Amino acid sequence: MGITSDFPPVQVTNVHPEVHRMIVVTVLGGAAAGSCVDLALYPLDTLKTRLQSQYGFIKSGGFRGIYKGIGPTSVGSPITAGIFFGVYDFLKNSMTAKASEEWYPCIHMLSATVAEVVCSTTKVPVEIVKQRRQASFKNLSTIQILVAAVRQEGLFGLYRGFGSTIIRDVPFALVEFPIWEWSKKEWSSRIERELNAAEVALCGAVAGGIAAAVTSPLDVVKTQIMLADTAAGSPTPGIFSTMGCIYRQHGIKKLFAGFFPRISMIMLGGGIFFGVYDKCCKLIEVNVFDV
Repeated sequence: MGITSDFPPVQVTNVHPEVHRMIVVTVLGGAAAGSCVDLALYPLDTLKTRLQSQYGFIKSGGFRGIYKGIGPTSVGSPITAGIFFGVYDFLKNSMTAKASEEWYPCIHMLSATVAEVVCSTTKVPVEIVKQRRQASFKNLSTIQILVAAVRQEGLFGLYRGFGSTIIRDVPFALVEFPIWEWSKKEWSSRIERELNAAEVALCGAVAGGIAAAVTSPLDVVKTQIMLADTAAGSPTPGIFSTMGCIYRQHGIKKLFAGFFPRISMIMLGGGIFFGVYDKCCKLIEVNVFDV
């Protein structure tokens, strides 16, 4: 005699294939874009870091060895950018599908904020090694920097500046991504067609330049916290105490150290990043999923 039940049979449903497709496309597109922009603009980033260093531009290396620290960047950039865009697009598409259009800017800001926090778990250790290689006059290797950080501060040493990175990058993303999304939408509606990669890149350059200008002092503070040589047991410099110290010792000008290299780098980088991202996503869609 069989056992009957009044309950309906359980149906196991999988995540929609379109979600899998979107995640794969955005992660791969973001990884490619992150690698391209960081490797292409690495010399400018080195000069910007040395201008912001508390040790001074010349003592930090001047124009010498502008590719120091590129190894960690070449490994970390695709991972960080892939994570960011995977999280950003997943959240954005999930929420915009259920919201009216007036909520889109808020959705873009929330998605960018969460994505920045998540990807910072890989970004910060890479940034610490990269910037200490860029600005170190001791010519330490990547392994030596990692060992010294852990020896002096434990595993927390690998996340020195995590808070200042979040405080810099979240406002940056809050400005950049809504502007980028809005400018794409407005431009596309005016010309009545989908934007090509070059047009998407231009929107990214403008959005990045505006965001970089707004967050420049926070970038200086983040750099000095990451470069600070803290002995074991000593407290890590705080964000506001570091900002106050910079202002008292050097005035407001130091809080905008490296301003023009950073603006130039981020505008150029924004163009490359968003242009490559858009182009790669379309190529992956056509050549991987539409075959």
